[in-house]
Formats: sequence, C-alpha cells, structure tokens
Amino acid sequence: GQEPGSVSGVRLCSLAVSFRPVPRQLSASFHFTVSPVAVAMSLLRSRFLATVTRSSPCAARACSWWSHVEMGPPDPILGITEAYKRDTSSKKMNLGVGAYRDDNGKPYVLKCVRKAESQMNAKNLDKEYLPIAGFADFNKASAMLALGEENEVIKSNRYVAVQSISGTGSLRIGGNFLQRFYKYSRDLYLPKPSWGNHTPIFRDAGLEVKAYRYYDPKTCGFDFAGALDDISKIPEQSIILLHACAHNPTGVDPRPEQWKELAALVKQRKLFPFFDMAYQGFASGDINRDAWAVRHFIEQGINLVLAQSFAKNMGLYGERVGTFTVVCSDTDEAKRVESQLKILIRPMYSNPPINGARIAATILNTPELRMEWLEEVKGMANRIISMREQLVSNLKKEGSVHNWQHITDQIGMFCFTGLKPEQVERLTKEFSIYLTKDGRISVAGITSANVGYLAHAIHQVSK
Repeated sequence: GQEPGSVSGVRLCSLAVSFRPVPRQLSASFHFTVSPVAVAMSLLRSRFLATVTRSSPCAARACSWWSHVEMGPPDPILGITEAYKRDTSSKKMNLGVGAYRDDNGKPYVLKCVRKAESQMNAKNLDKEYLPIAGFADFNKASAMLALGEENEVIKSNRYVAVQSISGTGSLRIGGNFLQRFYKYSRDLYLPKPSWGNHTPIFRDAGLEVKAYRYYDPKTCGFDFAGALDDISKIPEQSIILLHACAHNPTGVDPRPEQWKELAALVKQRKLFPFFDMAYQGFASGDINRDAWAVRHFIEQGINLVLAQSFAKNMGLYGERVGTFTVVCSDTDEAKRVESQLKILIRPMYSNPPINGARIAATILNTPELRMEWLEEVKGMANRIISMREQLVSNLKKEGSVHNWQHITDQIGMFCFTGLKPEQVERLTKEFSIYLTKDGRISVAGITSANVGYLAHAIHQVSK
C-alpha cells in the first residue's frame, strides 16, 4: 500500500537530498568519509525494523501457529504393529491387524480379483472421474448382494445406493446424512463394545454416541438379556447401530431367533436401525446367512440404512470399496434422498475412486467370476473357522482346564479370548505375541505353523 520508492512511507529521495557533499578541503582531515546514501539506507532500515517489530511479535524469530496443538494418543493397533516390527524374535506373532492372511501368514489376493483385473486391462479402460454417487453398476450389484436379488425393495426400486470409500466412508456418509436429515433424534446407540472407529466417526458427524449392553465378559458371549433390557429403554426414534454379522471386536453374533426378538423390539420402540455389514460371506462362508438379519428387518417392514465394505470379503483393502444404502418408502423418496446424498458427498471428496469399484462390479456381474469368488470367500471363512478349532484343540492338549468353547462359538476375523490385560502383557513380553489389551485377537494371524505355539503361550499365562 506504499508508493513506489518508499519504505514505511518515507521517500528515499527526500532523505538523499538532505545530505550535501562534504567540502574537499574538510574531507582530507577525516580518516574516512560516509556516503549520504549509506546513511539514508541505514536510517531507513532501522525505522523499518522498528515498525515491523512493533506490529508483529514473530518478526524477529520463526513463529508457529500450532504451538497450542497437543500430541495425540497413538493408534492402539498401529502401535502394536510398530512394536511387532521392532521385535527380533523368530516366533513373534502379530494378532492385532484386521487383515486376512493365508496359512503361510502372507497377504492374499483372490484369484477372481486377478482375473477381473486382467479383463479390465484388456478393455483399455479410461481413468475419467466417476459420477458423485459412484459406479452405477457396482452400486446396484452391491445392493442386490446385501438385500437379495428377489427382495421387494430391489424389485420396486425403492432404495438408493451410493459408492463410498470403503466401510469407514460409508459410515461417515450415513452419519452426516442422519445428522442433517433425521429430524427425530441425534442419539445413536452402539453395542458395547463396538468397533473402535464407530465412536469418532459418528461423533465427528455431529451425533450423540451412546451405548447398549451387548457382550458378556463372564461368558465371552452375547448378553441377550442385557441387550433386550437396554434397548427397551432407549428413547423412541433414536438410532441404533447393529453389526449384521461377525461383530467387531467380539465375534459374538445373535442367533436367528434372537435377531427376530431384536427386530420386534426395534420395531416396537420405533428405533431407526443402522446396519454395518463389513463381513458378508467372510463370516460364515455363506453370503445369504451373513445377510439374514438385514433382510429379516426389511421383511418386518423396517426401513433402514446399511454400510457395506468389500475390504475383507474380496480382499480389496487398499482399493477402498464400499456402499451406503438407504431403504426408502417409495421411488420418489429414493430420488430425493439420492439428490441430498450427492450434495453431502460433493464437498467431502467429489467422487469415489474407480478401480476397486470396477473390480468388485466385474466379479459380481460376471457369472463365472462370481462363482469363483463365492468359493474363495468360503475358503477364507473356513480357514478362520479351522484356526479357531485348532486353537481350542491345542489348548486342551496343553492341559488347560478352562472352557474355551467361546472361541469356536464366536465367528469372523476377530475373537475375544477373555484374557485379562496382565495376561496380554505377559504374552507380549514373554512370548512376543502381540494383541490388543482387551484380549482381542485377529484369528487371521494364526497359521497351522504357529497355532501350537499360541496355545502353549495362552496356557502358560492363564493356568
């Protein structure tokens, strides 16, 4: 804002002309001479620095805008992984990370995924942006997988499905949508315990997160009576989150007859169900069995929202493939809901990534690839089930007198062992076995080669 040729509003020329040349006869008596311009620039510099220092306390040093930001707590799962990496034991086991491993303990890419990628590469597809709602072929196939191809909701087209950034993104879209448009309540009830990321996702979306009883630490099973009692007291029209199958982190699922009672109670209390289904097919090996609860609720006339992930059941972890589905009253409502979901998504990430959705859609919509996928996902589920059985068998061989039936009763990738924090600490320090302090293990980290060692270690800390 200053005129050219000035510093802090002082014109250079006005200072320069105030100095007259020193007469030659006088200059000889000095040991040195001072240039008028140098003096002027020195005065200007002093004035400029004084002005800047008065106006900005950060002028004389590097100033931080974020000195008030505190160090956040480390992620518990990532912390386990880092500790595991530093361990030099040849017998070390990482049972913290929720990603499938084959029986050699290696990451596994499904054969049907490789074939789908080959088909896509042969088509020389472009990399253009997807629409805001994502890849339409994938969205439809995903909804049909969850709800069933013959479901009345699918046939009448009274639903909307949008592609999301895996399960986490789906939950966040759902949380934001409910916060903006579900006018009846801001309270969302989670099972206790629930996936650790549920609370921050819904809290950051602006919902009030509360809890209902679910897991019974005494039996390492489902606290059915406690769940019914708590749910019966939830204020009407509140939101309730339900794990469709393979409850994370406990692996404890209601039986079909229990699901029926839960559905009846939810309907009676006029609660709004939000299903999270991250393990369809991966839990039992049967996509229909794993989706049974969601479909039963719909059959009972209960409209709901659903989050899906294809990380576990297709091994598309890094592709971030998911869907958020809203079951509506009619097609007109579905169109209006879709329009608002697009408005929500646009400032979040504009549109979702294309590659993973193409892979999943190719598998779901190509009959031979779909059949191969069903076989492979069943194979992954069966390996997990086998590891549970082998762990219990080896614990008995070790001479353990505890009842470990809950390990085989639970289902899916995770198992709540019932181990106490001090026992978990001993497993890590004495046996280099890494897991979360609550005793949860990822069964995918167990192999035929290390299951005996794990059983021995558990017996040593629990006998």
